[in-house]
Amino acid sequence: MSDPILTALALLCLLAAALPAILTAVNLFALRRPAPEADPGLVSILIPARNEAGNIAGTVRAALASTAVPVEVIVGDDHSTDGTAEIVRGLGDPRLRVVPVPPLPEGWTGKNHACAHIAGLAEGRYLLFIDADVRLEPEAAASLVAQARRADAALVSGVPRQCTGTLGEMLTVPMIDFLLVGFLPVPLMRRRPDPALGAACGQLILFERAAYAAIGGHGAIRGFLHDGVRLPRLLRAAGYRTDLVAGAGLATCRMYRGFSEAWAGFSKNAHEGMATPRALPVWTMLLGCGQVLPPLLVLAGLFGLIPRLALAASVAACALSLVSRAAITLAVRAPLATIPLHPAAVLVALAIQWNVLLRGGRAGAATWKGRTYPVSGA
Repeated sequence: MSDPILTALALLCLLAAALPAILTAVNLFALRRPAPEADPGLVSILIPARNEAGNIAGTVRAALASTAVPVEVIVGDDHSTDGTAEIVRGLGDPRLRVVPVPPLPEGWTGKNHACAHIAGLAEGRYLLFIDADVRLEPEAAASLVAQARRADAALVSGVPRQCTGTLGEMLTVPMIDFLLVGFLPVPLMRRRPDPALGAACGQLILFERAAYAAIGGHGAIRGFLHDGVRLPRLLRAAGYRTDLVAGAGLATCRMYRGFSEAWAGFSKNAHEGMATPRALPVWTMLLGCGQVLPPLLVLAGLFGLIPRLALAASVAACALSLVSRAAITLAVRAPLATIPLHPAAVLVALAIQWNVLLRGGRAGAATWKGRTYPVSGA
């Protein structure tokens, strides 16, 4: 490869690394943990659960420990076979209910069906949906409600602090925070109502009940798997505001255990995110040039294989990439080991997306929690 081409490639890498670096600096300033305020209104904490015996007791206890706002906790037992419902019943709190979810109708995905069912039983003005592996901090519900009121938002969400216990999890899970903080312009999202700017984390979403009902709730996305993308966009299209906050201080979650479970989990909704024929090539260029190629070019430069200008640009791009990852890591309290692993994590994320896209025509389905769904939005 000629020197001018190598130099142009290195400069392209620098530009691709600069974009998320700038957005990271802006977003980490904009995304704050909201201060809680006492509120007399009831908050319904809604937990869909399917075979969550290992998680559910801790999740429910943490939800019941909420302070500053009154809460009810409703667990939707989605045909569990491991004693999930019995564990919840054994906790014996008058604010707690466990209800069976009806059989899954055709055209619905499991989580959406369970969420829609328990939302219909809720009595609160605000509906706080959490996954069965999410542990709320005592002030989390009050903080989210306070932010909804301050921002006049129908939806407030944040990414819980992600707990990772294995190398495979550290190579996959941290990309959630990197993609959100590094590529969503949060101040612009707050100023403009464009549906495309809507985003949420499905692990932790607070809805104002009337707005949730007005758009049809989870029934409006019954055939989809990615509620964190679909629901905020529907709300914004209907004229409602949505907001994001720093969620690492509000809740914790260990969403997957091991690499194979993480690969399957991120694959299940990839078609509703990056893994589309239009989006994935763009994401591959942005992430590949900005996060993966710079350290490789720096290594080549150490052996004198690229010109000095290309090496300088590559060093700058590599520094921007790792500084951005480091800043996000510290903000979300992720393991420090994820910083040097960042280029490899980006490669794994792209491999998951390309695997789903290239297999989509043959497989055309996503499997999760023992259920298989046809791909929607592919």
